[in-house]
Amino acid sequence: MPELTLYHNPRCSKSRGALELLEARGLAPTIVRYLETPPDAATLHALLGKLGIGARQLLRSGEDEFKTLGLANPALSDAQLIEAMVQHPKLIERPILVVDDKAVIGRPPENVLELLP
Repeated sequence: MPELTLYHNPRCSKSRGALELLEARGLAPTIVRYLETPPDAATLHALLGKLGIGARQLLRSGEDEFKTLGLANPALSDAQLIEAMVQHPKLIERPILVVDDKAVIGRPPENVLELLP
């Protein structure tokens, strides 16, 4: 069985739903509470590669920090957006399930099932 890692926010209903789906299948992923232990830039860069998306697609645009920091500016580079997520992990879309070299954002939570064998 591959190792599963879930970037999780227990206060988020989508994140809780994804975890419940995994646990209902007898899976116990490694839980990363990314608000308590934010990923560094290298980890976020690796996650983006596994997700197959750019940094902008991982941003939560509804957060106050998104507006305050001016992150809608299309001139910002992926490196600048990643740094904003490192400094303000609340900006990171959630949950994220990582299975080996692939990852998926669990919105809706059922998306996590895509990576299960």
